[in-house]
Amino acid sequence: MKPPRFDYVAAASGDEALAALAHDGAKVLAGGQSLVPLLNMRLARPSLLVDINRIPDLDRVEVNASVRIGALARQADVLASPAAAAVPVLAAALRHVGHPATRSRGTIGGSLAHADPAAELPAVLLALDAGVVARSRTGERIIGAGDLVRGPFTTSLRPDELLTAVVLPRQDSRPYGFAELSRRQGDFALAGAITLLHPARIVLFGVGGAPERAFEAERALDEGATPAEVADMATRNLSPVDDVHADSAYRRRVAEVLVRRAVEQAGVHG
Repeated sequence: MKPPRFDYVAAASGDEALAALAHDGAKVLAGGQSLVPLLNMRLARPSLLVDINRIPDLDRVEVNASVRIGALARQADVLASPAAAAVPVLAAALRHVGHPATRSRGTIGGSLAHADPAAELPAVLLALDAGVVARSRTGERIIGAGDLVRGPFTTSLRPDELLTAVVLPRQDSRPYGFAELSRRQGDFALAGAITLLHPARIVLFGVGGAPERAFEAERALDEGATPAEVADMATRNLSPVDDVHADSAYRRRVAEVLVRRAVEQAGVHG
């Protein structure tokens, strides 16, 4: 299939991109790994495509007291950067994003802005209490991970805003676990779980419209509960989505197993 007709702007600067995004029906093109298939299937019909690949420094990765990753940074490049050592749970998640070929083009910002319910990166941001930088012609704002994803393929970014960077705390020696299940390596996750300790964070993804924290299970983990107890608590009231890939009951059972594995990977046993 061929995409519908649209106008095209190759922005040479952030200001030029923001001016273009002020038009109704404008859509950002970064890596194109999600957008191009949607265009070809005519599930996306932008009137204007704003290509941001020529904007300088939007792919910069900086590791200092915190980690700042430009929205245009390719997923493969972030894996090969010092950010992978500073935030190991991010590196673990990135290895599950698509295949090497897609990671070589797919961008950090593009994955977050796309907000696929099965995506790993929004869940990582939520587990780390990280945030994104959104810029418009009126200024910048920081959107916390818990406020970014509103539902399936829906974020709190305004149509005139450009996601320019991701800001994450350094993980350093904080123990973590990451587990997901997909039909084949690189496929979308049927379910996934992330665990961090000190303090405990448990995030589930692929089971609903957005990643979600298991607050009760986090408190239990901090208080010394076993992996099995934590996993049961994290999923007992879970109502996963039903779709062509898996039914709700299967996803719930898988999620319980993945939470237990993630907790054990973090070094908790019993």
